[in-house]
Amino acid sequence: MKQVLLLTTGGTIASRSGSMGLEPQLASRALLSYMSDLPQYYRIDTRDILNLDSSNIQAEEWQTIARAVMDGLERYDGIVITHGTDTMAYTASVLSYMLRNLKRPVVLTGSQTPIDNLLTDARNNLYTAFSAVDSEIPGVSVAFDHKIINGCRAVKVRTMGFEAFESVNAPYLGEVFANGLHRNDSAIRRPDPDQPTRLLDRLCADVFLLKLIPGTNPAIFDKLMELNYRGIVLETFGAGGMHFLRRNLLPKLQGLTRRGVSVVACSQCLYEPSDFSIYEVGQRLLDCGVIPGRDMTTEAVVTKLMWALGQTDDPDRVREIFDTDYAGEVTLP
Repeated sequence: MKQVLLLTTGGTIASRSGSMGLEPQLASRALLSYMSDLPQYYRIDTRDILNLDSSNIQAEEWQTIARAVMDGLERYDGIVITHGTDTMAYTASVLSYMLRNLKRPVVLTGSQTPIDNLLTDARNNLYTAFSAVDSEIPGVSVAFDHKIINGCRAVKVRTMGFEAFESVNAPYLGEVFANGLHRNDSAIRRPDPDQPTRLLDRLCADVFLLKLIPGTNPAIFDKLMELNYRGIVLETFGAGGMHFLRRNLLPKLQGLTRRGVSVVACSQCLYEPSDFSIYEVGQRLLDCGVIPGRDMTTEAVVTKLMWALGQTDDPDRVREIFDTDYAGEVTLP
């Protein structure tokens, strides 16, 4: 019987109606009271570390979660974290960078409706998360709708549907069928058995995400510099384009990179990689010193930049970090 630590952070799964709508209220023991059969299969300890709507979970809370995971790793076969769905992909991505060389499962899950709702998806999602521990899928993952997703490949794609998360540009790590959970061993990243698990939890929150639209005013980059942002993520058009006629964005971008601001560009398209070598507009972007985000999700790019800037002030080192695959977040040539 595996020993599992359940960490709770709030979210819809733990919510009840308050004076202004749903708000997190249930503690971990109350959650487990709806899962009375689980203790027949697992030895479960619980710890309430946060009680927040996930919209309020930010860099400081990511550090709290990562430290709680690190504290429990040696004593448990795996850790399940309940979390609100709205920012779960960000948390899963950043934990993938902060917890280096994880040898045990760390599984995030939640629900689209509270656990005390008659039609809730919470119970099945929790069963799936515990099954990921049972199947010994190492690293950070998201368990949702009978699927196990690499944490830095998960994206929330629906606001109401129970199939809320998809694995973007990567296969599922596992799926639950009538005959149990099927691991996709070819997609599971193996830790280095000769290296320890390390906590690298320094983050820089001074990162801005800008989704370009036709006609974006170049002066926006002056404002970002005035606000002392150290990193900028650009969601560009298609395979990697931005306009340089009339409202020319390129000189401002080049000015940012020359002043030591790290700029990473990814695509607004959810699927398939950006490739800035294809079109003139992309080549010009690379000439400005912009770092390509390749096939990473926006959540994975944003949190990787926050994490990279927490490790170093050197823009060249940040570029090296983005040329490294740490947790399956990017497909490199």
